[in-house]
Amino acid sequence: MTREIKGIHVFAMFAFGFSIIIGVNLTLAFQAVRTFPGLETKNSYVASQSFDARRKAQLSLGWDVKAGYADGVLRLEIRDASGPVDPASINSTLGRATNISQDQSPAFSFDGTAHLAAAELASGNWNLRLRAIAEDGTVFEQRIPFVVPK
Repeated sequence: MTREIKGIHVFAMFAFGFSIIIGVNLTLAFQAVRTFPGLETKNSYVASQSFDARRKAQLSLGWDVKAGYADGVLRLEIRDASGPVDPASINSTLGRATNISQDQSPAFSFDGTAHLAAAELASGNWNLRLRAIAEDGTVFEQRIPFVVPK
């Protein structure tokens, strides 16, 4: 016994298939908007006008920056050609790359070789968005990704 496929059956298959596609797209769009961390800058054109000068000043510092995490301690190393650097000020945001729900602002203290801060981090990828000001007033900004192992 075979059933004949009629126009209504073909329409139902197409409607069902496209409703799945539209449903998935809407779900992904709502999730993207819900977890969007925000804008980096209000006006990218204005920010771009001074980018080269800021980059040149930052590179002239010669700083090499690394971040890591172990045993509940976040470690930030800032070094130049003469050794460890203790900037005039450090402001940073520690968080995930994809959302802001776990963002925190670590309070660093300098121990002579590195800046240390207590933090409780789950395993996975983390970003430290650093803004430090050198003794001469030069602003140093960098995003430092690191991984906390399981």
